[in-house]
Amino acid sequence: MAYKNLNHFIQILEKANELVRIKEYVDPKLEITEITDRISKDYGPALLFENTGYDFPLLINSMGTEKRMAMALGVEKLDDVAAEIESLFKMLTGPKHSMLDKLKMLPQLGEIASWMPKEISGRGACQEVVMKDPDITKLPVLTCWPEDGGPFVTLPVIQTRDPLTQIRNVGLYRMQVFGPTMTAMHWHRHKVSARHFNEYKKLGLRMPVAVTIGGDPAYTYSATAPLPDGVDEFMLAGFLRKKKV
Repeated sequence: MAYKNLNHFIQILEKANELVRIKEYVDPKLEITEITDRISKDYGPALLFENTGYDFPLLINSMGTEKRMAMALGVEKLDDVAAEIESLFKMLTGPKHSMLDKLKMLPQLGEIASWMPKEISGRGACQEVVMKDPDITKLPVLTCWPEDGGPFVTLPVIQTRDPLTQIRNVGLYRMQVFGPTMTAMHWHRHKVSARHFNEYKKLGLRMPVAVTIGGDPAYTYSATAPLPDGVDEFMLAGFLRKKKV
């Protein structure tokens, strides 16, 4: 199933009684995560904090159970995804003895092509509202634990490109907020985006980075998937949602 946006996923969770709206004020600094820690350990619902002290609500624990994870990926149970991937792999790698065997692959190959990410020209939906003076401190960014160094964006989908091959990487790396226009990017040396950064550094270039929060939950999941280097995570997202990104 392809969700139009995060709000669409919230509506589906609410219809399934998998979401609770919290209208009372709860502080994003330590309080939201303390409540969520207790709720999630008891396999509780997704929580939508509507009064954060900011102009934005905050959704948390949206994929905190196997049921909600399956809902996020549009399947009855998570094993269905694994079985589909295994079937696809066998189809692509199995022996093709005759012309008929090869012709039988055409519908599947057409389906694979329909998952490939698509680039469009012009402005995207994410640019309908543009902040003239960017300020990340206007978002209810969580301070999760008392000993944390500060507030962290915990589920940012980070998109970078290799400056030499232009191959995209989509990863999920925490971002510590230092000020209105500055964050740290928490990636380990072996991560693909860290390698991209080092390549830009050698070339003496600034690295473009796109960060997205929200969208179809398949994007967030795909950003965490341990895919082989060079395989576009948005192709996996297209496979999961049965519709190209």
